[in-house]
Amino acid sequence: MKSLSQCAKERILIIDGAMGTMIQRYKLEEADYRGDRFKDYHMDVKGNNDLLCLTQPQIIEAIHREYLEAGADIIETNTFSSTVIAMADYDMQSLAFEMNVAAARIAKKAAQDYTQKNPDKPRFVAGAIGPLNKTLSLSPDVNNPGFRSVSFDEVVDAYYEQIKGLHEGGVDILLVETIFDTLNCKAAIFAIRKYFQDINQPELPVMISGTITDASGRTLSGQTLEAFYISVMHVKPFSVGLNCALGGNQMRPYIEELSQIAACNVSCYPNAGLPNAFGEYDETPDETAHIIEDFAKEGFVNIVGGCCGTTPDHIRHIAEHVSKLSPRHVPELVNELA
Repeated sequence: MKSLSQCAKERILIIDGAMGTMIQRYKLEEADYRGDRFKDYHMDVKGNNDLLCLTQPQIIEAIHREYLEAGADIIETNTFSSTVIAMADYDMQSLAFEMNVAAARIAKKAAQDYTQKNPDKPRFVAGAIGPLNKTLSLSPDVNNPGFRSVSFDEVVDAYYEQIKGLHEGGVDILLVETIFDTLNCKAAIFAIRKYFQDINQPELPVMISGTITDASGRTLSGQTLEAFYISVMHVKPFSVGLNCALGGNQMRPYIEELSQIAACNVSCYPNAGLPNAFGEYDETPDETAHIIEDFAKEGFVNIVGGCCGTTPDHIRHIAEHVSKLSPRHVPELVNELA
């Protein structure tokens, strides 16, 4: 079977679309989220999408299969919030590790089935590592700028447990995504390095995807795109890119900039445009695909897909539009920091 790196040299790789958007289509109620195991749980858990890996695994697997059927080369585990820090909202910290293992196994099973159907197009599973609901760079208290609701060591520990679960579940890639605070990302990178050193095994490929939050071209914690890239390039990631917050049209100048400075693959998976007044996304699959196709023709990207509001139809259109286009040439830049 071809490796991830081999596939990336041959073609533009397709990553899947939104998990939450697809879960919403099932119109699940509180009882659905609870399942039998948590039917007497002391808190409401509706909205805890990662819990569905334990209570409704067949739904999560069905969503993965829809994206694989649409042409995705890489599917993301349903683990965006599967850390002890994020699960504290539901008092489910003790389930974080189990969620990661279960989510990885669900995705791996689906990916292996599709790889067996067509060994020339192997499918890969990326362990999704979200940004957390707490930030290391910003104070949640406007009256106390020095206050932090979490420490660096606590964030490292939370990510370490998640990475262990994803790895034991069988993921092929680790994807640190939707990064709005680079210090949180650095904690995740540190945890990845520490985990693989502890088990004395080679690191999995690491994908890093940041979020530019508005027209300022900066992350929420204030970094420019170039500063963000320089902050993470030491890990020698498989890819660096952008996702979420913006639609493709708004993301274009930043993807172009990243394509010029990154000495690795560049990924781009935007939202389906900007949300409307009801928080919904109106950009059609064809519209999104034309935007992504333009990025590919310009030589900006190696990995493309969708974030909030995107569906298997979006991914199918994107895959069709870039199928005949070459991936961005990855430059061999001299690393003066080495």
